[in-house]
Amino acid sequence: MNNLYANRIEAVRDFMKDKGWDAIVITGSDPHNSEYPAPRWKQVEWLSGFTGEAGDIVITLGHAGLWTDTRYFIQAEIQLRDTGIALHKTRVQEQILIPDWLEENLDDNAAIAVDGLCQSAAAIEEIKGSFRKNGKTCLIVDEPDMLDFIWTDRPGIPSSPIMTIGEDIVGESRPERISGVRKFLMDKNLDAILISALDEIAWVMNIRGSDIEYNPVVISYLLISMDTVKWFVKKDTVADSDTADSFYELKADGVEIMDYEELDFSLYNLSEDKDIGRLFIDKVTLNYDIYRILKEDVQDTEIVEGTSPVGLMKAVKNRTEISGMKESHFDDGLAMEKFCHWLETSVRNGDYVTEWDAAAKLDSLRAEIPGYRGNSFRTISAYGKNAALPHYSTPETGSAKLEPHGLYLTDSGGQYAIGTTDITRTLPLGPCTQLEMEDYTLVLKGMIRLAMAVFPEGTAGCQLDALARNPLWRHERDFGHGTGHGVGFYLCVHEGPQDIRQNFNRQAFLPGMITSDEPGIYREGYYGIRHENLLLCKESGSNEFGHWLKFETLTLCHIDTSVIVKELMDKCELDWLNRYNSNVYEKLSSVLPEETAAWLRKKTQPIG
Repeated sequence: MNNLYANRIEAVRDFMKDKGWDAIVITGSDPHNSEYPAPRWKQVEWLSGFTGEAGDIVITLGHAGLWTDTRYFIQAEIQLRDTGIALHKTRVQEQILIPDWLEENLDDNAAIAVDGLCQSAAAIEEIKGSFRKNGKTCLIVDEPDMLDFIWTDRPGIPSSPIMTIGEDIVGESRPERISGVRKFLMDKNLDAILISALDEIAWVMNIRGSDIEYNPVVISYLLISMDTVKWFVKKDTVADSDTADSFYELKADGVEIMDYEELDFSLYNLSEDKDIGRLFIDKVTLNYDIYRILKEDVQDTEIVEGTSPVGLMKAVKNRTEISGMKESHFDDGLAMEKFCHWLETSVRNGDYVTEWDAAAKLDSLRAEIPGYRGNSFRTISAYGKNAALPHYSTPETGSAKLEPHGLYLTDSGGQYAIGTTDITRTLPLGPCTQLEMEDYTLVLKGMIRLAMAVFPEGTAGCQLDALARNPLWRHERDFGHGTGHGVGFYLCVHEGPQDIRQNFNRQAFLPGMITSDEPGIYREGYYGIRHENLLLCKESGSNEFGHWLKFETLTLCHIDTSVIVKELMDKCELDWLNRYNSNVYEKLSSVLPEETAAWLRKKTQPIG
């Protein structure tokens, strides 16, 4: 047994016995339902050793299980080995999700304890609903920070310097964005909105921070009424000039700076505010602890539930943001091409290069770009069988050496003052097998087919997903993750509400949305392949059949053609590929070092 994690599980069980609880649910999120939590809220990792970004744990007196999706199955099986924690697979046909599992395995009136700060109100409602539909009930016990009793060295709530960004960068002033939220309130006959999603707050307030690694957000809540804007944030933020200037600017715009811990008290007193009769919340992002206070202790204010309007506002980039994203991709493309040239030359010359060395090199090239603010996520640098883990975490010591054969995958991105990037390239380091070449080609066909899409207004990502999968499906191959996610503007690399995946999401694509295009294929124990570009949704025209949309590819980095099986490619796909590579060379070559530009010219010669 892995005694460290097994002992922690047993300590939790002892605590459960003392409290009379039948189950505990621990999520991998934070009080704002963030995808990537700060170290303080990495409770799943601390309890189990599992480091994937998506994972929730259930502990009963007789069972401990971790629920995660297809991206992390291989990783979870390795990291959970000898911990006594079973893997429960999600996004598979036979999945049994946590609410249904709890109902099936617990008696009527079971006591289920949750850290209400780190469970969304919607997630708790799903648990209750699962019991209700089978004629049972459960008692939800809200126990914030429940692991504090054994996690004695738990990190504190992060507090990093805060900076504001201007209208020249984001295209809209803070008062304009607040006015947009207030228009929503007026249209819905509401008095106020409580926003808890960190990227939504950053967007409305035109502020950025670094409270969560790779995500330029600030841990906070935002309460906007028709007359006031109250920002609940840690006021003991590092005393630097940027933060002081930011607070001064915010106050000049009428923003009240409140302490992060004051939200509870402000909500208890909400009923006394005669101007807030109807308060809007989003249960998907609002944590259960705050939701419970609103429902149980705020008597004279009507709580109206729905989807936050800010997500869609944020997803549709304006002209200034689109311009910044394009400039970011130009600079990012230069770094990528320098990296690809360095990598190929180093491996060909027999230099000792590991996965970690390659990741460090790419990170250093991005760091040279003016306006660089860090990576948009931890660089994935994976050779051979390691690339079969879609979210492989490259170890600093003991990572694989890159050999002059087979496939190497790098998935990476940068945060810049004027945009965010996310790109994956699968690079042949030498001779590849016929199967590797076939898979490489089929995945590329899928990426191109989606990039070429023209579709009617009102089309959702779930309707476009099959375009990227069809080339693989025709050869009875597939991949388990989504095909595309929204990307923020100098914000979170993953955002909604749009996506491209098989799950039914009716959010239509709109001009200005930026979304990834990243089909893949993964053969456990052998290799993984993924090609990824970012796409801008834009107008295509109108005719008697309706209004049409299409995609423009933003990413600028050549696609290696040396291992393509040309017989598998259609003429339109080859034409697209040749145009794309030619465009990359034309835009980047004059700014690249002479040797790299000459190498890129050879790499982008047309094929077919």
